[in-house]
Amino acid sequence: MILLDKPHVSKFLEETILKNNYPTLASTPVSDLNLLNEIKFIGSEDASKALNAEKFPLVYTNSENSIDWIEKNLENTNLPDIINLFKDKVRFRRSIQQLYPDYFFQEVKINDLKNLDVSSIPFPIILKPAVGFFSMGVYKILSADDWRQKVSSIESEIEHVKHLYPLSVLNTGSFIIEKYIDGEEFAFDAYFNELGEPVVLNIFHHLFSHSEDVGDRVYLSSPQIINEKLEPFTNFLNELSKFSELKNFPLHVEVRVTEDNKIFPIEINPMRFGGWCTTADSTYFSYDINSIEYFFEQKKPDWDKVLVGKENKLYTIIVLDNSTGYKPQQIKSFDYDILLSKFNKILEFRKMDIIKTNVFGFIFCETDKSNFEEIEQILKSDLREYIEI
Repeated sequence: MILLDKPHVSKFLEETILKNNYPTLASTPVSDLNLLNEIKFIGSEDASKALNAEKFPLVYTNSENSIDWIEKNLENTNLPDIINLFKDKVRFRRSIQQLYPDYFFQEVKINDLKNLDVSSIPFPIILKPAVGFFSMGVYKILSADDWRQKVSSIESEIEHVKHLYPLSVLNTGSFIIEKYIDGEEFAFDAYFNELGEPVVLNIFHHLFSHSEDVGDRVYLSSPQIINEKLEPFTNFLNELSKFSELKNFPLHVEVRVTEDNKIFPIEINPMRFGGWCTTADSTYFSYDINSIEYFFEQKKPDWDKVLVGKENKLYTIIVLDNSTGYKPQQIKSFDYDILLSKFNKILEFRKMDIIKTNVFGFIFCETDKSNFEEIEQILKSDLREYIEI
């Protein structure tokens, strides 16, 4: 079954539902979903009855906003507990602590941030909401002085974004302080099948413009990335499954990989692939793999065949987050035409309402390796050249 909720349902997801006639529940009013196609929805009571009949039902959602419905209606399944394990970053860190005995983390309430004694904290660290999403409220902090400066700006940022998501998705009442891991960051979609075996469906290198960047601007996939990371990331998921019984379970994983190839989890996002219908859609645009169908049909990509002929291609998801330094209400317009003209081959473009989402849009691209400059340019841009105040 598929659960649909805000903030965004892509046309690709709609077409996937219709093509396969997947049972679908709207965990928010259908009128809020802005659907292009006529999807027949199952009622909440019928959905609850059908899914509670199984311990590990096959459920996929486009948005973690659906977690509220799952927690209230699927108490007879293992889903609420597994979701909580991954969404609560403090609980998750404690559960896997034996794998990372020297990894520092600490929970702190938002009201205690300003007065916290940081003399024993091993800087640099990452500070983020204990339950969070989309790099909101995430800060890299280098020192005690930097701590004081960053904490003073947290409250204003949180006040702006906290209304966008329910508490089960973004809860800014409690934060987690974590040791910063120096390494390359990756994100990937995967699922555990009915036997508890992990299946990786794509892999993206999360690129940053500078050492203190914690944004979501560019995610890059390529045959080289998949070939290099497929085995170690599959092994990582096998280790993860030792701490909870995972079956018929989709997830979006973010990790850092150090120079000595040690894999550190940043966060595990349950019940979905990349948020805002990004990574699953990109996997289809790039590799002709429909990740949602692969999950429901328990299929595994044949990467040796899939990647043939794509050796010199790069595939990117570009998140046009608001890096302008201006509040959304101050921005009069955004020149999408000029921005889009910077890219050689656009696979998909999605315009968003900056006021409602704090994002201008999403671009999915195919780029020749020889033309990496177009990716580097958007990675470093603050987008001010495209706006009118």
